[in-house]
Amino acid sequence: MGLEKCQNTIIGLPGTVKGISGGERKRLAFAEKLLTKPSIIVCDEPTSGLDSFAARNFVQALNYLANKGHTVLLTIHQPSSEIYFQLS
Repeated sequence: MGLEKCQNTIIGLPGTVKGISGGERKRLAFAEKLLTKPSIIVCDEPTSGLDSFAARNFVQALNYLANKGHTVLLTIHQPSSEIYFQLS
């Protein structure tokens, strides 16, 4: 999920205790859900709030999971052309 660089950083509390960024927090929450090894992964707007680099990496991770046999269902409104063709 691209979280290696912040592996020794506290998570923090938004607005209270400085910690990982909002994008890192979002990817961490998603990674936490993957620990249960779900057979179906449903994502509603998983790239919202992420910069283009983080969004591309997130979609690559979802493609990897789909290629490993997981069922992945997601909605992305107005994806960049790069992400759109990555999903095809």
